[in-house]
Amino acid sequence: MIVVDTNVVAYLLIEGIKTPEAAEILRRDADWVAPLLWKSEFRNLLALYVKGGHRRLAEALEIMEAADGLMGNKGFPVDSARVLDLAAESGCTAYDSEFVALAEELGVPLVTWDRAILEAFPRVAVEPSVFCR
Repeated sequence: MIVVDTNVVAYLLIEGIKTPEAAEILRRDADWVAPLLWKSEFRNLLALYVKGGHRRLAEALEIMEAADGLMGNKGFPVDSARVLDLAAESGCTAYDSEFVALAEELGVPLVTWDRAILEAFPRVAVEPSVFCR
């Protein structure tokens, strides 16, 4: 089991330069979990793609359906006090700190491309290229 940042889900389901690495993460560990927030972050990303003319609404809805299928009911609530504590300690956003809090709680790595998270939480966060070694 691993906690995945929303960017990992996005790179897996929206074809791009990092899609092969996201697929390798899934191959190595298919038990992905995330804080409940992942879904709102992912929907926001898709909305930006639609607004920017990079995807049609129908395509965005199909991608969201695929994300729901991938993540299923693997979104978890996190402790607000811990999230705020992590954000205050690190300077990271509360959004990012939710992923860290869940990884800490479950005792599993957080796989992310987010530089701020990787730098602030090196004991928990791992870059995909390191995870895939």
